[in-house]
Amino acid sequence: MFKVVFALLALAAAVALAAPAADDASANILTQESRLEPDGAYSYKYSTSNGIQAEESGIGGQSVQGSASWVGDDGVPIVLTYTADENGFHPQGVHLPTPPPIPDYILRALRYIEAKQASQNGN
Repeated sequence: MFKVVFALLALAAAVALAAPAADDASANILTQESRLEPDGAYSYKYSTSNGIQAEESGIGGQSVQGSASWVGDDGVPIVLTYTADENGFHPQGVHLPTPPPIPDYILRALRYIEAKQASQNGN
């Protein structure tokens, strides 16, 4: 349940910080839909006049999948998709940072360790 709440808070923060303040102050809700089922399943979807769109569906406390999009301060469209489940929050988007490649010396060391373990297990 904590992971789902965290995912919702992260999405809300991203949407709140996404568009310039002037557009946000005068933005109108263009579409809004929501559904809540007795078994805890839910979904929502909305869009605003300043280009913010979001949708999410899931089963309360178990799993969530959704997306949000907005226009960044630099005018570039940003699209975030995500899932949240027992394994945590998993965001995806080209705007998110990616780790640097693993250095060659680390890869060589890992191969050496793997070969050493294989030779020790073979004896």
